[in-house]
Amino acid sequence: MNPPPASRLSRLPLWLSRWLGYRPSPPPKRPEYIVWFWSWVGAFCGLSVIMAVFGQAHYFIERNVPLLVASYGASAVLIYGAIEAPLAQPRALVGGHFLGALIGVCIMKLFHLLPTEERFDQLRWLSAALSCSTAIVVMQITDWMVLSARGAAIVGVGVGSRVAVEQRPEAVSRVLVYTSGTGCKQA
Repeated sequence: MNPPPASRLSRLPLWLSRWLGYRPSPPPKRPEYIVWFWSWVGAFCGLSVIMAVFGQAHYFIERNVPLLVASYGASAVLIYGAIEAPLAQPRALVGGHFLGALIGVCIMKLFHLLPTEERFDQLRWLSAALSCSTAIVVMQITDWMVLSARGAAIVGVGVGSRVAVEQRPEAVSRVLVYTSGTGCKQA
């Protein structure tokens, strides 16, 4: 029998292959209480940083940016509570939210081509459904599926928030959530 072929990711630099999800061997199983502790610390740090930035920075205060968007909590559950899940990996988290936000903003811009703002408001439900369903398919195609990124697509068209996404890109804030807690999370 021939040994299984080595993954193409193993040829990349370690930091890059690890970011893409490659591990040369499975990590040892840690006691559950340690995982619970670090999940709490990571989620607390990540969400605290986001809320502190959006609550203290004049740029965000002047634009009435909310301290927290509901899908941040969903992202926190994935990246701190389900760390082994494919949906919680950095590639899917960052890429999926970027695509979701981009699709939401693009569809919002298309719907703003309607003759009046009133007509746009009447069809906001359609833009939200279109952006969410398109984001799902694009994330499936790119293999960057992450559950909470569909919320980024919906926020992108302005449903549930009057803050335009171009003032506060969702993908940037997701990176803040991820990076602020990874220093607290065990590798």
